Amino acid sequence: MMSLIGNATDQAPANPAANDDMLTTQPVGYWSGLVHATVTRHLRDAMAKFDVTQPQYWVLNRVNGGPAAPSREEVVTSLTHLADEPHEIARVVDQLLYREWLRIDDGERLHLTDAGEAARARLRELASEARAVVHRGISDEEYVAALKVLRKMVANVEGEGSAGSPP
Repeated sequence: MMSLIGNATDQAPANPAANDDMLTTQPVGYWSGLVHATVTRHLRDAMAKFDVTQPQYWVLNRVNGGPAAPSREEVVTSLTHLADEPHEIARVVDQLLYREWLRIDDGERLHLTDAGEAARARLRELASEARAVVHRGISDEEYVAALKVLRKMVANVEGEGSAGSPP
């Protein structure tokens, strides 16, 4: 298999059945998008069986995850970039307050209730099981190598800037 670096090679159309020799010409956007969609759907389907959403899990972890209890605004600000739309996290906080998985103290800080902590622990276990399915047959070294390549691709694109860059 020849390296694409320094070679002018046409990019092949996305092909889920591409053999190893063809993978160098496959579009990374297709494959990274497919992985994102597939893994997200797998996790969200597993959580739906417990009537919980992935954003609810994010909020439970964020409220639990710091040295000090966060405010509603801190939770919304820190998680909105992950959400499907800008108001989703604020709604999730309301849902978890309604479920009594969160409570607000007199200082307007969010805390997990006992039921919220039990749900967070159960969801953490579920997420670990889902991760095991996704990682089946992939060594830690392969996983780290794949993430390093993706991280480098992001750095390459972000370092180029948009002005005058070829498509």
